[in-house]
Amino acid sequence: METSPSLAGPFALGTFSAGPGPAFPGLVVADRVLDLTGHAPETRALLERWDEVLPLLHEAAAAAGEWLPLPDLRVHAPVEPRRILQSGANYRTHVIDLAVAHEPADGRPAERVRAEVAAMMDRRAAEDQPYVFIGLPSSVTGPYDDVVIPAWCTKPDWELELAAVIGRPAFRVNPDKALEHVAAYTIANDVTAREVVFRRDMPEIGTDWLRAKNAPTFTPLGPYLVPAAFVPDPSNLRVTLRLNGEVMQDESTKDMIFDVARLVSYASQTVELLPGDVVLTGSPAGNGLHHGRLLRAGDVMEGTITGLGTQRNGCRDER
Repeated sequence: METSPSLAGPFALGTFSAGPGPAFPGLVVADRVLDLTGHAPETRALLERWDEVLPLLHEAAAAAGEWLPLPDLRVHAPVEPRRILQSGANYRTHVIDLAVAHEPADGRPAERVRAEVAAMMDRRAAEDQPYVFIGLPSSVTGPYDDVVIPAWCTKPDWELELAAVIGRPAFRVNPDKALEHVAAYTIANDVTAREVVFRRDMPEIGTDWLRAKNAPTFTPLGPYLVPAAFVPDPSNLRVTLRLNGEVMQDESTKDMIFDVARLVSYASQTVELLPGDVVLTGSPAGNGLHHGRLLRAGDVMEGTITGLGTQRNGCRDER
């Protein structure tokens, strides 16, 4: 467990429990936690009153109180998402790597595939059409919990991502206003069963995200919610994933095709985003397919994003 979180700003929010007791929302300052149950029963309820709550959190962070030692607490996923909206194919280098890894058996050389995919991404960026799909909250697990590899899964892979957490409701907002609706940022690992991403029995349907991404524990989230006010530029953060201590992903969010504002705006054109919704922004290059090394029981993933702390998840076999 992280006892001295490297976080942007003076405080963050999380969800914690002590022993067999119930989970509670907490304010994190350095290595101590203030129980916020008196303000709300859960973190999502704080997000629903974000404009009112944020000034109170500033006051509480500087005040005396019955602070609890962080190392004595279990850290849960910082929020129970109302919905998860996931962005696919949103980092330039990652998309190229995936295209080459999934190269169809038609004899095209890898360099031709790379060039075609690069041209496709240029068109997408110009036309402002991100690729967003829905994930299930039941896939979420805590930032230090195990990822359980299902018995049927033969190619589990990691995808570390910046996650934006909605505070103010957002419906058909413009990109220049979209970040005003983001309350906080956190870390997500969008674990994927690569062998079932594409339906081989019905290739015309395309991707099968239900099975590929929504197994229980496939979305480690957290450790904390860092208020957006403490993250001045979400397009300039370092995303780093280590597998058993070896760096596998290490990229800036500058490599995104569509930034956070454009993703939130795009999703809001179809659905009203509500407090507690989590928008995953895509994963940079360096997944397991690229390295030729997929997850297996006994592995430990450590994911860090600038100013958002670190999550550590072991892997174990369902069997």
